[in-house]
Amino acid sequence: MKSYKPLTLILASQSPRRKKILQFLSVSFRVVKPRNVDETAFPREKAQQLVERLALSKAQAVSKLYPQFPVLAADTVVVRGNRIYGKPRNKAEALKTIMSLQGTKHEVWTGAALVWQKHKIQLSHREKTAVFFRKLGKDEVAGYLNSKEPYDKAGAYDIQGTAAGWIKKWEGDYFNVMGLPIQWVVQQMELINCLRKS
Repeated sequence: MKSYKPLTLILASQSPRRKKILQFLSVSFRVVKPRNVDETAFPREKAQQLVERLALSKAQAVSKLYPQFPVLAADTVVVRGNRIYGKPRNKAEALKTIMSLQGTKHEVWTGAALVWQKHKIQLSHREKTAVFFRKLGKDEVAGYLNSKEPYDKAGAYDIQGTAAGWIKKWEGDYFNVMGLPIQWVVQQMELINCLRKS
């Protein structure tokens, strides 16, 4: 696999899963948490619009502090029907989310954005992956809710964790469920590489 080192990229996210994806791509990066970004959805805003807007807002917020560096940001939600699921705030919310998703098909939408003020670049993207869960037993759900897994992830699950055993199949980019659409990220790394050489 091609290495992007020693490039310096700022990741405007503290997500361990997004860090893993960049490490998998051999990208050298630094994490900076975006601040003062209101993540409230606009009235009638669709999931795909929400994640792309928030990703761009997060990238812009960090880019203001580091205009010389490319900044990558992302936002992910889970959608079933008209319901958008973010990170559960407590056990009751996690239970409601898991029970709603089990035995059904849902969508994972990730918005990603690259902002690099030095080169006047501002790009954004949205991507969908469909995920199909099997039916879950009460005991396995109860045990899962007592672990740490559900509480920092959109939809209350991690495709690399316990929920890997719940998934019958998925359609689309596996890495998108982790939090970054990998082909789009690779394209942006190629762009960054070219601009650094120019």
